[in-house]
Amino acid sequence: MDVLLLVHVLSAIIGIGPTFFAHVLTRPNMSVEQLKVITGLYKRLELFPKIGGSIAVLTGFLLFYLGDYGSITQVWIFGSITLYVLIQFIFLGFITPVYKNISAWIALPENEFLTGAPPEEIQRHMIIFNRYFYLVSSLGVLLFIFMIMKP
Repeated sequence: MDVLLLVHVLSAIIGIGPTFFAHVLTRPNMSVEQLKVITGLYKRLELFPKIGGSIAVLTGFLLFYLGDYGSITQVWIFGSITLYVLIQFIFLGFITPVYKNISAWIALPENEFLTGAPPEEIQRHMIIFNRYFYLVSSLGVLLFIFMIMKP
């Protein structure tokens, strides 16, 4: 049971970790050059939440069913599951489409040698992207609080 708990905690930290600094990497006032570098990093970093988050959910349910944690309707358990689902919903439903718009613009052949500030539309996308990541980071902190402060 201790090994399962260790895997659960580590996968949660590794899985959610990139969301805590993604908004630092994606500032709205970035140059095109910086944006190209960041989208490459983001593409690599998005694997961590997918893999680590999935492992954290699976091990969390295993811990619940194998352990003696009481009812699933407890605030810390139900709240944790709800927050995780909400984070995934925001990530998949809002962050990913905005990222795809930015990434598609960067991939256009005519933007290959572009320098300076991106157009206003892309800057607006960056602002939205950044705000969603602040929201997801805040919800992630709350999720960790639920998991740490459980009775």
